[in-house]
Amino acid sequence: MQDKMIENFNEQTRQFFEPMRKLNSLMLDNMEKLSQYQMESMKRYSQLGTERLRDASEVSDTDSMQAFSARQAEVMNQLSQQMLEDAKALSEMSLEFKAELETLFAEQAKLAEKVAAKAASGEPQKAETAKATSARGASKS
Repeated sequence: MQDKMIENFNEQTRQFFEPMRKLNSLMLDNMEKLSQYQMESMKRYSQLGTERLRDASEVSDTDSMQAFSARQAEVMNQLSQQMLEDAKALSEMSLEFKAELETLFAEQAKLAEKVAAKAASGEPQKAETAKATSARGASKS
């Protein structure tokens, strides 16, 4: 009897914590993906900045300054394009994460409905059992 109660308790505990475990796992996966993407972006931007500083340090006359300025305009174009791509990628990651969260919450809502339906259908039986137990207890006195 106690083994069955402990088993039931363990199962209920697992069921209780399962949605939180799934949510934490989803959050962690998303954080990892986002961090990885940000690290890659930071690397690209810092390399670009370092290259521009090196190019600027090599300016020695008006011709090299003119070439540097022309290249600077190209790089700024490239940078703005890269920033747009990064924003689009981050937006897609957010939408994917949102969809995964919605799926998780929908699953949990369905599960909660099933549990509530079971509880609602099981309540009269439990109440009858409780009445029978209390009636038996009352007759013993």
